[in-house]
Amino acid sequence: MAQLRYAFRPKSLRPGGTISGTTLMTLADATMYVAVLASIGWVPLAVTTNLSINFLKKPGPRALDAECRLLKLGKRLAVGEVSIRSEGEDELAAHATSTYSIPSGGGKITPK
Repeated sequence: MAQLRYAFRPKSLRPGGTISGTTLMTLADATMYVAVLASIGWVPLAVTTNLSINFLKKPGPRALDAECRLLKLGKRLAVGEVSIRSEGEDELAAHATSTYSIPSGGGKITPK
């Protein structure tokens, strides 16, 4: 599991006072990345292979809290879900599912 907080920045607002979808997707991806690396250690070549997000509620101009739960952690793939809420709210602003590819050999970079 991993938890991250996005500190609100006015430049992340879209017209209408909502935090942009790209900000929510970036937060979801970063939270998944932290959860994967916290579980397997530093693997520089672990990468996102899929990220799907549902925007459920307009997040207002305040901090966002994200929590990732890994659903599967295998040798080559990690699958997780990320719940994102506006600070102080119980209702989800967004829900994402993500898959990470874990390279064989731990993703070690070998010089040529």
